Amino acid sequence: MTFLKITFPLQDPVPIFTIVLFIILLAPIILRKLRIPSIVGLILAGMTIGDHGFNLVAKGSIDLFGKAGLLYIMFLAGLELDMAEFKKNTYKSIVFGLFTFTIPLALGFLLCKYFLHFNFTASLLVSSMFATHTLVAYPLASRMGISKNEAVTIAVGGTIITDTAVLLMLPVIVGSVNGGLNQEFWVRLTISFLVFAFFILFGFPFIARWFFKRIKDDQTTHFVFVLAMVFLAAFLAELAGVEGIIGAFLAGLALNQLIPRTSPLMNRIEFTGNAIFIPFFLISVGMLIDLRVLLKGQTALIIAGALTAMALGSKWMAAFFTQLIFKFTPTQRNVIFGLSCAHAAATIAVILIGYRLGVVDENVLNGTIVLILITCLTGSFVTANAGKRLALTETKKLPEVTNLHERIMIAVTNPEKNEQLVDFAVLLQEQREKKSVYLLYVVEDDDEVKGKVLLTNRNMEKVIKHAAETETKLQLLTRVDLNMTSGVSRAVKEMLISDVIIDQDEKSSGTTGYLFNSLFGSATENILDSVWETVYACRLKHPVNTNKRIILVITKNSEYEIGFSYFIKKIASLAGQLGAKLIVYATDKTQLAFEKQIKKFRGLGDVRYKTFSTDTETESVSKNISEDDLIIIVSARKGTISYNSQIENMPGRMMRQFPDNNFILLYPEQTQVDFLEGGGMQSEDLKLSPIQEQIDNLNKLGKAVKKIFKSGITKSDRPGDNEKG
Repeated sequence: MTFLKITFPLQDPVPIFTIVLFIILLAPIILRKLRIPSIVGLILAGMTIGDHGFNLVAKGSIDLFGKAGLLYIMFLAGLELDMAEFKKNTYKSIVFGLFTFTIPLALGFLLCKYFLHFNFTASLLVSSMFATHTLVAYPLASRMGISKNEAVTIAVGGTIITDTAVLLMLPVIVGSVNGGLNQEFWVRLTISFLVFAFFILFGFPFIARWFFKRIKDDQTTHFVFVLAMVFLAAFLAELAGVEGIIGAFLAGLALNQLIPRTSPLMNRIEFTGNAIFIPFFLISVGMLIDLRVLLKGQTALIIAGALTAMALGSKWMAAFFTQLIFKFTPTQRNVIFGLSCAHAAATIAVILIGYRLGVVDENVLNGTIVLILITCLTGSFVTANAGKRLALTETKKLPEVTNLHERIMIAVTNPEKNEQLVDFAVLLQEQREKKSVYLLYVVEDDDEVKGKVLLTNRNMEKVIKHAAETETKLQLLTRVDLNMTSGVSRAVKEMLISDVIIDQDEKSSGTTGYLFNSLFGSATENILDSVWETVYACRLKHPVNTNKRIILVITKNSEYEIGFSYFIKKIASLAGQLGAKLIVYATDKTQLAFEKQIKKFRGLGDVRYKTFSTDTETESVSKNISEDDLIIIVSARKGTISYNSQIENMPGRMMRQFPDNNFILLYPEQTQVDFLEGGGMQSEDLKLSPIQEQIDNLNKLGKAVKKIFKSGITKSDRPGDNEKG
């Protein structure tokens, strides 16, 4: 067909992309008015422009982006999977995976063999198609914020089990048709799949961690690297004899803990997928659907109806039995059913291979296309409705530990570290709160103060842009004051700040610096003397998302501080975002209090406890630290209930011992009035008297002088010096 010198179907990429992009733009807007999910709209739009509709776009013209979108859906499913919840629900995922595989396979085989009268190979092929499903409706669940719910986690976990089983069956069926089902075939398939899975799950995290540490600030390069890893995994899967979607999903699992949910990189990944790749996939699925097959005779209608009814009925039964066993709510059951009932990607792969081999005829192929349309529509509607109810239920579950005035402020001491500190602040922030993060820059008052303020505002543009990439509201605060400490203290009071993040000053880490700090106090100590809210003194050598574990050392009697529950909430949020293991060192009494509080927070993985009480046990902590650990020491301000002079020097020693590790000194919130009056302290908890504190200070000063004296002797220690002495 030709119109104004334009020949249809279109084959030129420019008009094809124009049409597809306008569909992606307008279809959701129009169908949202009709309360139809955008996923359904994109599938219907694909039907309209394809060769089975108005034939506007040539067949196969967007297959490349369609295949990329399918891989992207599977990758996002693995990447957004809450690994802590998945580990907790591994047993449930396996049970649902077995149900959603065996029930459709068994019932489908009976249907095909005894009702539709297919032969054994055709019955096995078509019934395996019933067992598989595609997470077409997963983007809906993700947008509604229920991707971490137990029902969604189980549905995603079951997907990888059933799809892997089906896609491993496919080469077996093909081998049986071609007569190549021998011992060599089984050995080759088993070894290649195991080697492939091992490399993805263990090799990819090692490579990605190394890459993110070496390339720190180039976000574009990070995104291209992740995209390359996804398609490499899909390619390796095909080399191993399985479908590429398995590789994409395993790549998501492998990179899960290295890409935090609130990071700029995650924002780019989701944005690109939702804007380009996933819509292209849905449109490509719609282009396969041909409703005219229903007019080709009674046989086509019977097969299409039987296949569709079995596909939906068997998947509903799997969700129903899962609900009965694990006592889920009807809403959760419907979410599981909505996510698992859609057939698209693997279904098409299975049937097309069977059609090309002559195992199934055109009626089965056309009936499968109808099945894809109806199941995708059903899955989208069910997930949208049930997901909305589940999301409303989730929002009513308020956290047990709350801070009504939670505000995070970064006090700028080193402008080069601003972006790292902003990323850390975003990880601390609860996702549902979405409050502003304040960035404070203190300008000392002098004759050039106006120029310094203007220069500061100009220099902050880069970090503001960086924060915008994570959809984080960053509010710049500029204070003119006598010094940094005074400016920070005033800002905390004026803005009702709850959490203060500062960069750890390492310039005074030497022996001379130690003596200076002993006499006049470090910048951190001066801020702590005037700020009694939660303070994080950070030394971030590399991106926090590359940390595998969090080593948390808690000082004795911390459970008596008013900020104890609050800082545990923040540690739990940080560990959950990173998917990192939490190793807690504390006294037995503090451990019990910590365990009681940590149980209130969901989404945490493995938490292990080890006894720690005095400075002499520092060596035992150090032995268990690796280069990929984030070290957090919960310290205390002098004279407070949890202050212990025996471990005061521990942070400095550990920072020198592990110069390349990320390190955070955490000072929990305390009440200054309680400290001044002393009314809230018990004699058995607070053992230091003012006299003893001064004795400790003199001992520290003496040790510092000895270090200087020893270092001086070492520098002048040449042959003959002792004899001359």
